[in-house]
This record gives sequence, structure tokens and C-alpha cells, in this order.
Amino acid sequence: MCGFPVLALLLRCGRATKVSMLGRLFFLFVTVPLIELTLLLFIAGRTNWRFTLALVLVTGFVGAWLARMQGWQTYLRIQRELASGRMPTDSLVDAVMIFVAGALLLTPGILTDLFGISLLLPPCRRFYRQRLQHWFRSSVEVHSAKFRQSQSHDQIIDSYVVQREDEQR
Repeated sequence: MCGFPVLALLLRCGRATKVSMLGRLFFLFVTVPLIELTLLLFIAGRTNWRFTLALVLVTGFVGAWLARMQGWQTYLRIQRELASGRMPTDSLVDAVMIFVAGALLLTPGILTDLFGISLLLPPCRRFYRQRLQHWFRSSVEVHSAKFRQSQSHDQIIDSYVVQREDEQR
């Protein structure tokens, strides 16, 4: 399974405990960086600072390369689907996830790199896409309305102009 407990917590929080958006943002922008910093310091303490710095840089470069390759493949898949007349819904969702993965991989940290790499793996992306689709279907309601054309008594006459041969000279 490709899911991370943090992602499951964020997706589940809205339903079970009705955590406010401010609480989620606080978690993402304060708690996650603190956890990342703690992990980086822990790894630096167990190894050395050079290894930790190299780890962050290598995952950033490899992740950027992977995101570029996956992004290009997804772009080509979108083009093929559009050319065949199909709506590229799954491919567009993949493109957004690859973009998010690239941003996460450029962010220094261990958890963000792991989550970013998981977004670049097609089986994990499929799992995340299914979870997002399930969440959207349960959270969003779509209503449709029918509109009638008004009964107008105006008459439209289609016409065109014909020039006589003697007027053309």
C-alpha cells in the first residue's frame, strides 16, 4: 500500500472530527517542517552532516529528473488522448500529482521526499487518484438544470446576396 499515515490523517480528519481548514494548514506549515527538521537532525546525528546534506541534494536532483521524465510521458499521453477524442481526466490528475511531487522533492526533507517519490510511482499514483476520486464523489454534489428555449414568435429568414451578371462588370 502506498498510503502514508499523514495523508490518511489529512483525508480522514475532515469527516471524522471536522478539523477546520486552519487546523490542517497549521499541521502542514508548522508541524510537518518541525518533523522534517527533527528527522534531518536525527540522521545527521547518526551519520554526519555531509551525508545528510548529500541525501537531501541527491533526492532533490533525482526527484527533479524523475518528475521531468514522468511529466513528459504524461504530457504525451494527454496529447494522444486528446487526438483520439477522449477527455484525458486521469492523465490530467496524474499531471497535477507529478507537479506536486516535483515541488515536494525540491523541498528539503525526508518525509516530503518520500511522499514526492511515491507520487512519481504509477501504482502509488493510481492509489492516490482512486482515493481522491472517492473523496470528491463523497464530498461534492453535482446538480443539473434544464433550460427551455423561450417560445419566440420571431421568424428567422436565411438569405444571401446574388449579383447579376450585368452588375459584376
